[in-house]
Amino acid sequence: MARPVDPRLWRHARSARRYLGLSVGLSLITTGCIVVGALALARVLAGVITEPGQRTIGSWTAELVVFALAVLCRVTATWWQSRLAHRAGAQVVAELETAALAAGAQLPPRELESRRTELAVVVGSGLSGLRAYLAGYLPALILACLVPPVVLAVIAVHDWVSGAIIAVTLPLIPIFMILIGLLTQGKSAGTLTATTRLSDQLLDLFAGMPTLRALGRETSRAAADPNPAAETGDPARSMAGRVRELGDALHHRTMSALRLAFLSSMVLEMLATLCVALVAVSIGMRLVFGHMGLHAGLLALILAPEVYLPLRAVGERFHAAQDGMAAAERAFAILEPGAEATPAAGAGTTHRNLLGHIEIRDLGINSRDGHAPDGLTATFRPGEVTVLTGPNGCGKSTALQAVLGLLTPDAGEVTVDGTPVPELDPDEYWSYIAWLPQRPVLIPGTLRANLELLGPPSGADQIEAACAATGFDAVLDALPDRWGTVVGAGGIGLSLGQRQRLALTRTLAAPRSILLLDEPTAHLDDTSEATVLAALVDRARAGATVVVVAHRPSVLAIADHVVEVHADSAPGSASRDSSGASEPGGWPMVDAEVSAR
Repeated sequence: MARPVDPRLWRHARSARRYLGLSVGLSLITTGCIVVGALALARVLAGVITEPGQRTIGSWTAELVVFALAVLCRVTATWWQSRLAHRAGAQVVAELETAALAAGAQLPPRELESRRTELAVVVGSGLSGLRAYLAGYLPALILACLVPPVVLAVIAVHDWVSGAIIAVTLPLIPIFMILIGLLTQGKSAGTLTATTRLSDQLLDLFAGMPTLRALGRETSRAAADPNPAAETGDPARSMAGRVRELGDALHHRTMSALRLAFLSSMVLEMLATLCVALVAVSIGMRLVFGHMGLHAGLLALILAPEVYLPLRAVGERFHAAQDGMAAAERAFAILEPGAEATPAAGAGTTHRNLLGHIEIRDLGINSRDGHAPDGLTATFRPGEVTVLTGPNGCGKSTALQAVLGLLTPDAGEVTVDGTPVPELDPDEYWSYIAWLPQRPVLIPGTLRANLELLGPPSGADQIEAACAATGFDAVLDALPDRWGTVVGAGGIGLSLGQRQRLALTRTLAAPRSILLLDEPTAHLDDTSEATVLAALVDRARAGATVVVVAHRPSVLAIADHVVEVHADSAPGSASRDSSGASEPGGWPMVDAEVSAR
């Protein structure tokens, strides 16, 4: 956080506001207890030493009762503040994690793809450090704002010399805190960045493990290495060795940040101790020479550590909260654009009877190498099959995302029944669309739950017709539990072709009037492809708007209209879409969001 109390935290976490008010009130009580208890204790000690006739407990009953009540009240306020802090910490972290995840789901697809690991780190574990911020740093910061001025004023009233010494030495602690804090903040931000980068690398390694195992190369980095050590699983060259290297790198970075935090805490402790020692030496010298009263000296000596204690606590707990504060910065970077975009998305015009007449006019979307697509103009009409075709990387999948409203065009516009897509209510608009990306989303659960991801089909007849068209009926016949069969994340338990057939069945069975399909027959044989294409034609003739991205001549043959998609410059050597994702990919997280809605 850029400031000790960042206003964005109170804006995005409502429970933090109530906690802040209660924390200020309890800190005021604690401050009063410190002053009252010190006054009572100094009076008792000074009286016992200077008045021999009153060295009995009965002579100081009132003062001792006041002192005991002040201590009890201070302990109770501190305990209650700690209790509230831990509760508020859990609530605030939960609120921010939910808000960041919701805002992340609203990000444009290419930005979401580039920031998915950062979002996972922030939501998964990064924000948990905010508990230390709310439970330790914030209460100490409030005490540091209240206790030193009040206690210093009490000391100055009774002994101006001690007050002057404290006033001169007190600013040294914040100065050292700022210098050390700036350095530690950079370390914490670097640790979070390193964690995100290492998570990216680990995910890449684990994602490629099935392929490496299938090729028998999981114990070697290189696909072909003449060195025999590679085949014997040399730890330096194996996947396990690589994972160990990544873990060690994160370990060393974390320990470096902790080492700095511990050393800086020691510096603050030594500085505060020396400052209190200066006050104690001054008081002792003046008491010896009779230049001050014992009551004033004892009061200044008792209260002097209390002036420095809150500042020392802030310095110590600041380091413990740095990881959470650095993660909160990342969370706010995600939340702020989402907070601005959400009202606009919900303020659109509601269309409950969309006809599905879609027009694209001079559509252009920025890519790494220009526009892809560039100047695309097309019309998708109900009752017709329109095929988008063109070379890899020209922006065909990106055009579908613009039609869905997931990407904002950099040039041109997309309208539905004459209304620009950004002005449509997303939930209402998406309820008319069945979208099949190249990498369909399959959720953990039963096959029926995956079938109904776009909404319950109109009836059993539609399900049977869709299964017959895609060939998924043969897959069901081979499964003992049929639609009750449970699959894992991404369809684990089904082959690649079976996953594609299930996704196609879901799309064809969905009661939607607009069908957007990206390479729907990529993993099907010729016979299955023919039945799927016939089903798409039937849906179009029934009045649906069918848009297909395809390269195969067989798909182009069923088209009522073929639209060539062009980019203004050739992409890189890799076959990539303009959004930055490889074209066989898609946007699984965003697709899940659209499908769920």
